[in-house]
Amino acid sequence: MTQTILHIDASARIQGSTSRDLTAQIIERLNADQVIRRDLTSPLPQLTEDWINANFTPANDRDAVQRDLLALSDQLVEEVKAADTLVIGVPIYNFAVPASLKAWIDLLARVGLTFHYTETGPEGLLKGKRAIIAVASGGTQVGSDIDFATGYLRHILGFLGITDVQFVAADAIMADAEAALKRARTAIEALAA
Repeated sequence: MTQTILHIDASARIQGSTSRDLTAQIIERLNADQVIRRDLTSPLPQLTEDWINANFTPANDRDAVQRDLLALSDQLVEEVKAADTLVIGVPIYNFAVPASLKAWIDLLARVGLTFHYTETGPEGLLKGKRAIIAVASGGTQVGSDIDFATGYLRHILGFLGITDVQFVAADAIMADAEAALKRARTAIEALAA
């Protein structure tokens, strides 16, 4: 069975990034047939009123300008749809996800494409996928009261239909880097390909 991974790195740091190092280790461990790469150091646009209006215009009624406004978002959605597994590198910045990752999520969460509303509430349309999130933080312990990143990511991915979410954490690195990295490596070794 072939496996496609969508590899997303959200760290602003290219060199010396713990989350980037962890995602590289995870990708190697999973040994996928195909890896789609999305590096969020290339900035994604923020949502605008024109983008929102284009998004809520029925697809058949969109003009060329609206289709162009949604083209990148369409591409991001297709990348996720093509993947069996998402591997996302997330540094915790100021207790939450980087703005670049939030921009990616905003462009991905589209009613009718990645979720829809039913009589019983919203339903995610990206089911059957796995997400492995490599988290790195200097002082924030994953799962603590000041971790506003991992709970948000689990929730938003679940909202989109991705409920198989695993975290590999190198957290509170400033307290004990060696122990934090050892825990993360152990978690990576335990990942099933």
